Amino acid sequence: MTSSQTTAPPRTDESGAVPPAIRAAASWSWRMLLIGAFVAAVLWLLALLKTIVVPVAVALLLTIMLTPVRRVLHERLRVPRGLSAGLSLIGLIVVVAGLITLAGQSIANGFADLRTQAISGFNELWSQLSATFGLEKQLQSYSEDILNQLEAQQGAIVSGALGAAATAGSVLVGALIALFCTFFFLYDPRGIWSWIVGLLPRSARERVNQAGRRGAVTLAAYTRTQILVAAVDAVGIGIGAVFFVPSLALPIAILVFVGSFVPVVGAIVTGAIAVVVVLVSNGWVAALIMLGVVLLVQQIESHALQPFLMGQAVSLHPVAVILAVAAGSLAAGIVGALFAVPLAAVLNTVILYLNGHDKFPELGDEDALPIRWRAADAPPIPLRLRRSPGVLADTAVDDVSADAEPDAGADAPKGDPKR
Repeated sequence: MTSSQTTAPPRTDESGAVPPAIRAAASWSWRMLLIGAFVAAVLWLLALLKTIVVPVAVALLLTIMLTPVRRVLHERLRVPRGLSAGLSLIGLIVVVAGLITLAGQSIANGFADLRTQAISGFNELWSQLSATFGLEKQLQSYSEDILNQLEAQQGAIVSGALGAAATAGSVLVGALIALFCTFFFLYDPRGIWSWIVGLLPRSARERVNQAGRRGAVTLAAYTRTQILVAAVDAVGIGIGAVFFVPSLALPIAILVFVGSFVPVVGAIVTGAIAVVVVLVSNGWVAALIMLGVVLLVQQIESHALQPFLMGQAVSLHPVAVILAVAAGSLAAGIVGALFAVPLAAVLNTVILYLNGHDKFPELGDEDALPIRWRAADAPPIPLRLRRSPGVLADTAVDDVSADAEPDAGADAPKGDPKR
């Protein structure tokens, strides 16, 4: 080695200067940041499109409930597919309208007595409190303050009324979207699902299809089980209400049935409303008895019906259910609390399947989904295919698949550049 030659400095391994734990933490950190950003973007998009997303989610639940009815009409009674879907949806509308009508009549008949009892009870309670604590002057002062605040906030009240009208319009639009989607989900669920799967890369279609099948089974099990549990709650609490407020027993039962679809929270709130109604109508003793009835029904539902009926179909720990309801209510209010648990159950099943754990191995993988772009019972599409040079034949294609890639130029004779 000559003096003109220089010795290169030794290379240092910079990765060795960083402890492995720090490198692992940094690797996990940027991945978690990306996942958090993706989840935040999805939630923001869902909130932006809530007028569409919520009706579609409601339509999915309604489709799960009405699918057995549509199958009986279509497969056993030989009713055409479209007509069976329409009859199923019309039957649901008739049942809901009938329940609302009965509940409205019961409320109208029982509200007068309940109002009289409530006013008399309130007057008696107020007279006792006024005689004891001298609240009449304070009440007069509070009423004057309330009137002054109402006069100062007239503009806000008017804007709030306009906002309520806009909300009612959004609810009406959402109901129409839900009914429209429910009909087509009942009419051609396989065609719609195959179209969605067909948008994915070819290598992912089959796994997504099988994961979606298992998610649909989970959603169906949850929905039907929740309907049965809600019916048991409504019947039990409604029977208890018959002995105290017979004229309001049916509205209370309907309210409990609807509220039971929100896990944990719905049953508590609706049960409390039933107890308060009995308290106003019949006093403390009847209210305590009604409270015992509500607690008994809810204990039977939570400790016997829920574990037995859900089984392995919706395997969510109670802690996961509570956290899902809390997160859903914080993110989207009542709507989030309603859809949090079924969404968590479906995601649990889908993610487990994609990671190699099949909760429903009996479904198998034989149901390969053809990627259809038309309805299952749509008429064939007439096409003119060339059998041989110079001869045209009319034929019909019954199923057009997105996976079928025609070979360009296969029918054109060689050497003919115009074809």
